[in-house]
Amino acid sequence: MSVLTQEKVIIAFKNLGKFLAGATDTLESTIYAAQNANAWFTPENIKKSITSFSEMLNETDIDTWFQTINFSSSPKKIGLILAGNIPMVGLHDVLSVLATGNIALIKLSSSDDKLIKTILAQLIVIEPTFQDRIEYVERLKDFDAVIATGSNNSSRYFDYYFSKVPNIIRKNRNSVAVLDGSESFEDIQNLGADIFDYFGLGCRNVSKIYFPEGYDIAEFYEGIETYQPIINHFKYNNNYDYNKSIYLVNAAKHFDNGFLLLKQDESLTSPLAVLFYEEYANITHVEEKLNEKADQIQCVITKIPLKIKTFKFGESQHPKLWDYADNVNTIEFLNSL
Repeated sequence: MSVLTQEKVIIAFKNLGKFLAGATDTLESTIYAAQNANAWFTPENIKKSITSFSEMLNETDIDTWFQTINFSSSPKKIGLILAGNIPMVGLHDVLSVLATGNIALIKLSSSDDKLIKTILAQLIVIEPTFQDRIEYVERLKDFDAVIATGSNNSSRYFDYYFSKVPNIIRKNRNSVAVLDGSESFEDIQNLGADIFDYFGLGCRNVSKIYFPEGYDIAEFYEGIETYQPIINHFKYNNNYDYNKSIYLVNAAKHFDNGFLLLKQDESLTSPLAVLFYEEYANITHVEEKLNEKADQIQCVITKIPLKIKTFKFGESQHPKLWDYADNVNTIEFLNSL
């Protein structure tokens, strides 16, 4: 019987990256089925996610990532409860489990139950010994550890149910952008991707922005104008219309460019089609706020040199293999089992 080794995993991941780089035609039927099951999963967004994973699985980054990985000689069963807010968002957790030599017990999200299966089926074609390391389940049982992603509400259930085993329990997170007024038109255009990719449904999407006092909102709106076609998606449009009507009925002050509402609010979590903002006089105060809310923030997007980890405009949805969700190192967790 063939034995799975770390070298085989590395080669398989590199070949999977190459497959994904040209896979959109091969996956056309799966993309069509996924869109029919979930209207948020447009072909454009699915292909965007496939491209992101193909970029992530480049040979250089795989070699760098595996330097941090201990390959288990006695595989553990790792229960995975995957999210389904954006296409294939749970794939990184599966790859992390397989990279460490463990067994993935996968509870797929009903919102995303086709794409990951197809990608992992291709991984098994590339390296058949993965067949014994991947199992789909309706309910987790007989597991050694758990990685569960959900909402703030579901996390309370997860905390209780999985408290007796090692676990990573993920809650809601949001991303923020910080401007200082020196941004170019191209910077704001790139920021548009951080806001609108996947309709803003991901934890890496910007839902809150910090403007310097006196910032001209018109400059921001001009920079993101190329994303206007997003309003043609019926589900996004419904959210835009609903939130706009609420603000109008309540006479709540807001800005509106026809496809994105801007409202001043201290919260990090804005409704879909709405971006919350705050104005600041001192960047130090912004840093203090970000540090206070660090456990609610996934990414900070800015060109300002801050003392915390930041991403450049347009890069939030292009994470590296070592950009872990909730800033919790999944590989360190799996290595420790």
